[in-house]
Amino acid sequence: MNPSYLDRGDLQIFVTAGEGPDPVPGARVRVTDPADGRVLEEAVTDSSGQTPFLELPAPPMEWSVEEGAAERPYAVYNVTVSAPGRETLHLGGVEVLPAGRAIQRASLAPARTGGFNVHNVLLPPHALWGEFPARPEEEEVKPLPEPEGLVVLPEPVIPEFVVVHDGRPDDASAKNHWVRFKDYIKNVACSEIYSTWRTEAIKANVLAILSFTLNRVYTEWYRGKGHDFTITSSTAFDQSYSHGRTIFQEIGVVVDDLFTTYVTKEGISQPLFTQYCDGRRTRCGGLSQWESQALGEQGWDAVSILKKYYGADIYLKSAEKVEGVPLSYGGEVLSEGSEGEAVRTVQSQLNRIGDNFPAIPKIPADGVFGPATREAVEAFQKIFHLPRTGSVDFAVWYEISNIYVAVAELA
Repeated sequence: MNPSYLDRGDLQIFVTAGEGPDPVPGARVRVTDPADGRVLEEAVTDSSGQTPFLELPAPPMEWSVEEGAAERPYAVYNVTVSAPGRETLHLGGVEVLPAGRAIQRASLAPARTGGFNVHNVLLPPHALWGEFPARPEEEEVKPLPEPEGLVVLPEPVIPEFVVVHDGRPDDASAKNHWVRFKDYIKNVACSEIYSTWRTEAIKANVLAILSFTLNRVYTEWYRGKGHDFTITSSTAFDQSYSHGRTIFQEIGVVVDDLFTTYVTKEGISQPLFTQYCDGRRTRCGGLSQWESQALGEQGWDAVSILKKYYGADIYLKSAEKVEGVPLSYGGEVLSEGSEGEAVRTVQSQLNRIGDNFPAIPKIPADGVFGPATREAVEAFQKIFHLPRTGSVDFAVWYEISNIYVAVAELA
C-alpha cells in the first residue's frame, strides 16, 4: 500500500458458509497491508455475516477516471477470515477504489478433520490494469442454432444461471462455475470498468456486457460447438470474470436496475453482440471503455454513448421473462399503504429470508404494507446493498425472490 494515499474507500467483508447465502456471524476478519503485513483493520461479522464498512486508504480519484494513469488506480489489500469449525481463508488482491463501497464475499468451507484448514486465494488484477489478451472481432448478429437446439422461445429470456468456463474454451482442465445471472454481470462489470466512472458511462458498459452475455446465451454459441458451458472467463474469447472478486456497490446498483435490458436492432430477434475493448491497449469495432467514460464526463447519456459505437438504429429492449423466481413482478411499486397478494408474497419471502438473516424482523403476512413491512424491506435492502427506499420496485422484487429461492433451497 502506498503510504501517501490521502483518499479513502470503504470495504465490507460478507462471510458466508460455503458458496451459498447462509451468513457466518462472529467470524473474525483482519485486513493487512500486502507490502509489509501490517494490520490495518480488524472486525467481527454481525448476525448477517457482515463487517461494518471499513475505511481504507485509496489512490487519488483522477487515476481511475482519466485514461493513462501511470500507477495502479486502486488499492489492494490482504484479508484473512476465520470462524470456529471452518477453514481459514486468506484473500489477496482485494480491491478498494476511492469514494467507493467495495464488498468482498468470503466463503468459508467446513474444517476438515485432521487436514490442512487454510485456503489461499489470490484475486487477479483488474482488466483495465492487468495484461489481458484482446478479443477477436465477431459478427454483431449470429446465426441461430438448428431447430433441435435448446433455443425454443421467440424472445430472449434472462436465465437463472450462466455456466462460466474458467479458462479458454479448449482447456478441458478448467473449472465450470454455475453463477446466478445478476452475480455474473456484476462480476464482469466490476472486472471490466471502475466504479468511480460517471453513472451514464457505467450504464452504457453494463448494457454492453448484458447484451454480449445474452447473445451468447440466446445463440447457444458454445453449446452449439459441443461444449457444456455458456461463456468463458477468457478475454481472448469473452469477458473478464474472476470468481470471488470484489464487487463495487455503485456498479451493483446499476446492474440491479438494468439486468433484464439489452441492446438490439429492428429485424433481429437476438440481443446484439456488443463487442467492446479498453480503447487504449486494444481497439475494436465496438464500444471503447475509456472513451465511454470521457463521454460520460461530457454529459452524454448511456443510450447516446451506445449509439455512437453500435449505430443510430439500436434501441433497448427488456426481456419479458426471468427464470428462477417464484412469481413475476406485477409492475406496481409496493410501498406503505399497498395491499394485496403481491404484498403478502413479499412478506412471506422476507419472513423466510429472516430465518437466515435475523436482522430482518418478522412481520405478519397479511397482505397489508404497513410500517413493519417497510422496516423489514429496509433491513433487507441494507444487507443486500440496495438503496434503502423501504419500497419494493422491480430490482427489489427480484432480489428478494432470488435470495428467497436460495435460502429455501428451491433452486
